[in-house]
Amino acid sequence: MRSKSMIERTTSIRRPVPFAWGFGLAALLVLALAGQSQAVGQEALARGIPTLAPMLEEISGAVVEIVTAREIPAQRQFSFRGNELPEGLRRYFENFPEFSIPEGPRPFRRGAGSGVIVDAGEGFVVTNHHVIDQATSVTVRLSDGRSAEAELLGSDASTDLALLRIELDDLVEIAFADIETVRVGDFVVALGNPFGIGQTATSGIVSALGRSGLNNNNYEDFIQTDAAINVGNSGGALVDLEGNLVGINTAIISGSGGGNNGIGFAVPVNMVQSVMEHLERDGEVRRGLLGVSIADVTPELAEAFALETDSGAVVMAVSPDSGAEAAGVEVSDVIVELDGEIVGNSRELRNKVGLMLQGEEVEIALLRDGRRVELDAVIGAADGRAVAGVEREPQNAGFRGALLRDADSNLSGALGVEVTAVQEGSRAWSAGLRAGDLIVAVNRRAVESLAGFNQAIEEAGDLVGIIVLREGREMLLLMR
Repeated sequence: MRSKSMIERTTSIRRPVPFAWGFGLAALLVLALAGQSQAVGQEALARGIPTLAPMLEEISGAVVEIVTAREIPAQRQFSFRGNELPEGLRRYFENFPEFSIPEGPRPFRRGAGSGVIVDAGEGFVVTNHHVIDQATSVTVRLSDGRSAEAELLGSDASTDLALLRIELDDLVEIAFADIETVRVGDFVVALGNPFGIGQTATSGIVSALGRSGLNNNNYEDFIQTDAAINVGNSGGALVDLEGNLVGINTAIISGSGGGNNGIGFAVPVNMVQSVMEHLERDGEVRRGLLGVSIADVTPELAEAFALETDSGAVVMAVSPDSGAEAAGVEVSDVIVELDGEIVGNSRELRNKVGLMLQGEEVEIALLRDGRRVELDAVIGAADGRAVAGVEREPQNAGFRGALLRDADSNLSGALGVEVTAVQEGSRAWSAGLRAGDLIVAVNRRAVESLAGFNQAIEEAGDLVGIIVLREGREMLLLMR
């Protein structure tokens, strides 16, 4: 283990390299790294010619090629391997030379990608999960011609990151950038091994931050760039003009030809750091759980709940026996900060909590009825919990595909409106309302009867926030 934390070690920032005064980087620059000498770079600078050569020469040794081998089944007529065939069938097929019976080890498929050395002392190399997934061997090739078999310390499919270790001396590493300083429009350089042709650098700008939706249910917060990221660049470095690591290249949006269309994505360096700590310690990311179901604070929701903010994550439900429940988090609370960091939306909260350690204490700042409330919670282990509705006979008033009636307080012990049935595919069903739910509030206004519910609905806006009790737990449902 290292004597000091990775975050402490990687905060060094290099001095800026003089760059183009009035010379844009909108056009693609492909810089051959091999053969560039420091003397040539300094001479170019002295003549006023814009160049990235000095910066690239300093860090190019930290960007490596990843070569993998994967075992694949031999193509054969039958699913049996030669030595697995019954003796009778073996003798039969040996009389027909046109049939080949595969023997020995299965063939391998080679693959290539890129990686980044982030800790020269420990030999840590970061790459993409999909680069090394199912590989039986991984070799790291350095730009100076050396190579070494890599040890896989851990991999995380949800963030598409993997951590390798190699045992070589005199390695070059790349320092981490401060992600908080990265802005749309910043110039960046992508380094990697596209198409296996050798190390290449391309340039562009940060096109967008916080991109998500590329992989469903994954932890995403991508940096979008127009720097060319092609096949083989996966796992390579996206650096700023100081040579600091901004992100790990991971994906492109391409046309039918498979090339670059000017839209590439990189995992931001803050997520890389967090995932690395998990992989180094546990070999996997053991995701934390706060115990809340959340949604974005939309303008409609802010208006419906009279919120003074359009950012944060609104709590739709609180899981039983969770850290959130123990801390006192309630349905319809709006979480706006986590450990002093602003929570812009539900995705940010999910990403932050998911990369926290189980058992870690966290400070939560939230808005409740217009007041700021601060709570302390303990992160738990991530697990799923399903809640089913209770079927009952439909009767009484209808509401957007749901049948409602006054709750019998003598049976339920609570006042409100009982949902007796919900038609599948209706607006009520799509919003999550289920038979057996007990509606207790509309837009934070308590309802104790069907008449009170109808009045609250009439006075609500286009978006209605309904709080229901389901198996003793409060849930917030949004319905238009």
